[in-house]
Amino acid sequence: MGALGYFVDIFDLLIFPITSIPSLTELGVPAADIRVIVEHILNWQMIGMLLGGIFWGVLGDKLGRRSVLFGSITLYSLANLANGFVSDVESYAYIRFIAGFGLAGELGAAITLVSETLPKNVRGYGTTIVASVGVSGAVFGGIIGNLVHWRTAYFIGGGLGLLLLVLRVGFVESQIFTTMRESSVSRGNFLALLWPAERLFRYLRCILIGIPIWYGIGILVTHSVHLGQELGISEAIRPATAVSLCYGGLTLGDFASGALSQYLRSRKKAIAVFLGLTALSILLYCTLRNIPAWTFYGICGLLGFSLGYWAVFVTVASEQFGTNLRATATTTVPNWVRASLVPISMTFEGLHQGGMTLVESALWLGLALVTIAALALHGLRETHGRDLDFVES
Repeated sequence: MGALGYFVDIFDLLIFPITSIPSLTELGVPAADIRVIVEHILNWQMIGMLLGGIFWGVLGDKLGRRSVLFGSITLYSLANLANGFVSDVESYAYIRFIAGFGLAGELGAAITLVSETLPKNVRGYGTTIVASVGVSGAVFGGIIGNLVHWRTAYFIGGGLGLLLLVLRVGFVESQIFTTMRESSVSRGNFLALLWPAERLFRYLRCILIGIPIWYGIGILVTHSVHLGQELGISEAIRPATAVSLCYGGLTLGDFASGALSQYLRSRKKAIAVFLGLTALSILLYCTLRNIPAWTFYGICGLLGFSLGYWAVFVTVASEQFGTNLRATATTTVPNWVRASLVPISMTFEGLHQGGMTLVESALWLGLALVTIAALALHGLRETHGRDLDFVES
């Protein structure tokens, strides 16, 4: 149920980038303005995810993981159904904000519940299944985006969410959380993540190691049409195809990184390997020019595979914190990463306006973010095999 929920979550999250050009064109946006409008609407969606991450995370630690799995899917399913009826750009942006707010709760609650339910020696496999099956929702989204009208795609996403809501009726709560709830320990206090300093830096490091993932998706894949033009690719790049191949690679990468972390008995070593692959993929994407479109799509698939440490990254966030703050941390960390697309996009545009080409802006920004992530990873403690039945004072 957690994996299927994240599948629908990713489908609904990526359906806007997949259908952005046909939907905005139909709404009357001039072709020259589409790239900027896409960023505007994506920023609204990401801000919604940031605020939603805090809300659902606190709710998960106060009322339970199960409450989030019901509330979030209801909200984002209804929002996606509403998206199928939009008639102007502003209402499009506002509804994507509401959808983002709802989408923010799905992954964190599912990973927290799975982490607290499975034995510690196989926990990594469980969270890998959730993340890997989930991200394949983008592949499905890419296929749907190519086959149906953009409004129909939103109706499909909303309908899938409501169907899954019915299937979740039999969900049970985490025993670790149930036991902890009977104690007097403070639960779901978001401000507790910001103090003392050691806990704050632990929290920030968890966020920083995941930022290259959303840079790759939000910049390199979302803007693949415009970047492909600068790279001299004569055939027009189809966003739905680029997204599908990237997320197909990401699905395989999630399985590979999760299995590698179990084999090495180290989350940190697995993430380090994939950060190295990410740097290589960025270099290939931004330096190979005048290549056939199929080669470019292949690089998008390789990029997706290298970004496939998402499963291990979210598992690390869950394992770093005690039961009374675990849902808050696990839900907010990936949503801070997603919301980082706002300053990333602003930096990307600033570099471009400052005289760099789009490709140069993407290259230097990407390499800088990978370097920062590597430094953050170095400062984190290893959590493979850690007992999660503890609380934060």
